[in-house]
Parts: sequence; structure tokens; C-alpha cells
Amino acid sequence: MTPKVSIIMGSTSDLGVMDAAARLFDEFAIPFEMNALSAHRTPAEVESFAKSARDRGIKVIIAGAGMAAHLPGVIAAMTPLPVIGVPIKATLEGMDALLAIVQMPPGIPVATVAINGALNAGLLAIQILASGDEDLMEKFVQYKEGLKDKIVKANRELENVKYKFKI
Repeated sequence: MTPKVSIIMGSTSDLGVMDAAARLFDEFAIPFEMNALSAHRTPAEVESFAKSARDRGIKVIIAGAGMAAHLPGVIAAMTPLPVIGVPIKATLEGMDALLAIVQMPPGIPVATVAINGALNAGLLAIQILASGDEDLMEKFVQYKEGLKDKIVKANRELENVKYKFKI
């Protein structure tokens, strides 16, 4: 099956964060690929990946990076595909990565999620894919309904919690 989404990380040490998106794609039965590429250590490979992604059938790219976090922007500069950046908490509580990813120059957009927010990156990728796929949109709607149901259930359980001063 041809992958529709590419999950890229600057180092395999980022897998613990980026795995959340991979698990989500498995849940939604969305074929994806996953690679470690560094904007600084393997720039030629990053360029080859970015320039070939569209021709290989990729529709959305999720790129996670920490510290200098140039990977999402470098990829976005070389592909017409939507790129979602995931700032990885490596130093400075991840603020350095967040600012590096979110502060892109005009014409090179990178959608940016929260620090270590690979799950939301995966959800955003699904929304992008679902805009042209009614079956996937319905699965996404059901997923969001499930989130609502979890909160409703949690509130019911909280009603039974007894505290001495709870009114």
C-alpha cells in the first residue's frame, strides 16, 4: 500500500514522541512511512526526500525536530505538500524548537502543533486527508465523538467522588 503520510524525525531519539502519530495512523488504517532525516547531518537526503514525496504519493508530511528544529522548514521549502511541524522538547523546555518551527518566512508555511504534540499533528494530517475522503471524514467525526463521550463519562464518575467539603 502506498503511504499517504510521511513521519520524519531529526533523530531516532524523537521516536518516543513521534510514535503517537504512527499509532493514530494505525488506528485509522492510514498507510504511512517513517524516517529519520537531519537537516544538518543529512541535508542531501532531506532534499531528495522532500522533492520526491509528492511523486511517491505522499499527501502530508509531519516533521518533528528539537533544538535548532530546521527540519520542518527545510522540507517545506522544497515541497508543495502541507508540512506539520512537531517541536520536540530537547533543550529550553522545547521553546527553542517551537520558535524555530513557527517563525517561518512568508511563502514557506509550516503548520505547528504543541511541543511534543505528535498526536495533534496526526489528527491535523487526518483532517487534511479527510477533506477529500468522506469515509475518512466519518471515521474522524466518530473519533471526536469518542473524545466527547470520554469526558461525559469522566464527569459522571466524578459525581460519585466524595470529599468532606464538596458541596
